[in-house]
Amino acid sequence: MLRHPNEGYEWQQEASSSNHPHEQPQPLIVHKNFFSPARYYCVETICAPCGTVIAWAKFDKAESATNILNFLEMIYPTEESRPQYICVDKACLVLRTAISSGKWDSIWKNTTRFIVDTYHYTNHKATDILCRTYCNPAPTDGSAPNLVVLAQDKNGKSVLKRAFNTQVCEQLNAWLGGFETILKKMKPGNFNWFIHVMLFFHTQTVLAKQKAKKEKKENAAQNSDDEESDEEEAD
Repeated sequence: MLRHPNEGYEWQQEASSSNHPHEQPQPLIVHKNFFSPARYYCVETICAPCGTVIAWAKFDKAESATNILNFLEMIYPTEESRPQYICVDKACLVLRTAISSGKWDSIWKNTTRFIVDTYHYTNHKATDILCRTYCNPAPTDGSAPNLVVLAQDKNGKSVLKRAFNTQVCEQLNAWLGGFETILKKMKPGNFNWFIHVMLFFHTQTVLAKQKAKKEKKENAAQNSDDEESDEEEAD
């Protein structure tokens, strides 16, 4: 964390004074609490393809595959609640961990497929057969028709395109990262409240944009129908 000289906060560990020789015992520091955002590895979020935030949690030590699986199991406790696809930057590692721990057969196999987001997939090894076979975000062999759809380009030519935006979490991270400096100076309650409020605000903004887009589309369709009716009456 960037701090000015001699600037400190009561919930963070104080730097040892240079006046104490190394061979002398260091003074005992009493903390009012032991939380510091800098000690937490990351804030993990789950987003829908449209960008709305479904859930979030703090990972204290690492963004390990085990922590990710435990988080997902908490958010999706029943088979009916689990999505068909879960997009994670390290989906192949999550899949391996789920298989080795037995959670793949007992929890995820019947409902869900783990895929890598397009931003990170290009950096995954081409020799990783498991990743290329099961975690491809846009397979062209027809194995995942819900991920790839047929569309037309500007020239009217049929092309394959991704059905969903798999980078919504990365886009959210880029926006949320702008608050990193002030988040690192907060106490636990303020940190949790601020993250929750900002993610709620972000979700409300996304929903408002979707509503406006839907209304614009409906109005355009209505105007088109009205014009056709006027033409028929004129004939």
